[in-house]
Amino acid sequence: MKLLANVDEKIDAHSYPASCAELIAEYGEFELEVPNGEETLGDALNRLGETTFHDAEDARLATYSAVSKNAIGRENYSDRDAPSINENGPDQVSF
Repeated sequence: MKLLANVDEKIDAHSYPASCAELIAEYGEFELEVPNGEETLGDALNRLGETTFHDAEDARLATYSAVSKNAIGRENYSDRDAPSINENGPDQVSF
């Protein structure tokens, strides 16, 4: 996933356990590659409060869960849900 492309190696090389505050101090200014705007690693990690990560994978997964709605495509979109009763469903979009 491109989201952490520019900080992935740094997160892997960091010494664990590590707190959010430690990762923010070291790598917080790095930009995440979100499709709908800009966000830094510090922005995402600030949403996690006083969390401690046991390893790089723990930090990576937590970061994925903490990014803003700018990191998702179309909000509330699902191509798997059937339309509700009396609803035709969303207009089809071709990519």
